[in-house]
Amino acid sequence: MKPDTGMPVSRRQREYIEKEQLHKRRVAVCRMMLLVLLLAIWELCTSLGMIDDFIFSSPSRVLLCFWEMVQDGSIFGHVGITLFETLASFFVVAAAGILAAVALWSSRSAAEVLEPYLVMLNSLPKSALAPILIVWLGNHIHTIIVAAVSVALFGSILTLYTGFQSMDPEKYRLIRSLGGRRKDVLTKVLLPGSVPLIISNMKVNVGLCLVGVIIGEFLAAQRGLGYLIIYGSQVFKLDLVMMSIVILCLVSAALYQGIALLEKRFGRMAGHGRN
Repeated sequence: MKPDTGMPVSRRQREYIEKEQLHKRRVAVCRMMLLVLLLAIWELCTSLGMIDDFIFSSPSRVLLCFWEMVQDGSIFGHVGITLFETLASFFVVAAAGILAAVALWSSRSAAEVLEPYLVMLNSLPKSALAPILIVWLGNHIHTIIVAAVSVALFGSILTLYTGFQSMDPEKYRLIRSLGGRRKDVLTKVLLPGSVPLIISNMKVNVGLCLVGVIIGEFLAAQRGLGYLIIYGSQVFKLDLVMMSIVILCLVSAALYQGIALLEKRFGRMAGHGRN
């Protein structure tokens, strides 16, 4: 893809762009070949009896299980509820994380008082909180969302606050010397300059929210991919378990790529702004 600068592209630039495009195509092909190879080895080992397909399942059995659930429509409800819970918890974490980090940045005293508690809560195994949340909130969808939020929120606040603290002090002094207030520093320097940090943090949070949702569904759900995994393991339907895990991998990759596209879009906007 040629850079949109309005300037003619030199031969060296054209060669470099073509080389990068070729490298990306090779990487994509190698990724696909590796996936096909792993699936083929898995299928071959089960066909030859090298591994027990009842315990380890196989790609063909996973695909058959998926197709059966597609025909009766049940898989869409399970995937949909897990995706909804993940996105709901992700947006809560993104908004609450930014607001809390800004509040800590605005008040040095509050940050010094609360930081050790945030570190402690971030280090606490969240699976230990899930049974308590069920007792407090009941066996509902909002319990799963709260569990997912608890997994990602405290780490998000600490990461963003640390990033805000590393702002260039010269920019802060410049705004203050021009008569700007702390609000001007926040809106004109800190938040615009922290967009890459915020998006990078969102990449981590979307995966953590999915983990939190699955933990919640293990304990307090009648639908969802986490519920299918627990149910399949209890009744020894390992095809159902493996299918759910594969779908979780695909959902996780799709969510991550969505954030990556958002990052590229902001990167292009920043590049046009500089031009």
